[in-house]
Amino acid sequence: MLAVKRVVLVSVLSFVFSGCVALEKERGHWNIRAAAPEHYDMWLINAHLEKSGTRSWRAPLGGYTGCCWAGPHGPVGSGGEMDPFPNLIALHWFSFAEQKYYSTLIRVPSDLPERMREPVEHWYPDGTSDFKARRTLVLGLAPGGKVVVWMMSQRTNAVEVMRVPAVEVPGDPEDFAELTEDYLNEHGDYLKQHGVPLNDW
Repeated sequence: MLAVKRVVLVSVLSFVFSGCVALEKERGHWNIRAAAPEHYDMWLINAHLEKSGTRSWRAPLGGYTGCCWAGPHGPVGSGGEMDPFPNLIALHWFSFAEQKYYSTLIRVPSDLPERMREPVEHWYPDGTSDFKARRTLVLGLAPGGKVVVWMMSQRTNAVEVMRVPAVEVPGDPEDFAELTEDYLNEHGDYLKQHGVPLNDW
């Protein structure tokens, strides 16, 4: 009798855990981050996510957004979890290098969650690897109102998903005067030498 109870208990637990795994696979643990090209920092005023008919919420993004967009340190940026996976992303930001405000609405491809769940090689610092889903979206903000969206599990397997144009919107640069002064103290010499590229992103 005791053996039968153990078998039943193991069966029930297996069912519960398999259900949890299936639910986690279905829901996922999605992350969202924002980044800007080196020397061309932004201030992300608002990032709003929406899954139409389900939830509309402010993303765990905002504030100072900087390096890196690409290269050995990118794409990577600050951010947090997003749940559920959105179909719309609205962004509003200030470009320190240009002293301009931008806004855009990203219509997320409906098949993107499925594409991101496909396992890809993920490397660890000790040189070992396994396969993981690309659970992170990185939103790259560049001068000229350029937005690039990547999916990744880590920088080395980042894949560009889409590019979206933004429009310049009204706003007073004086609202960021103090932060702009700090920004120029750090990056002003670079800007004088290299200018502000608008199309090479």
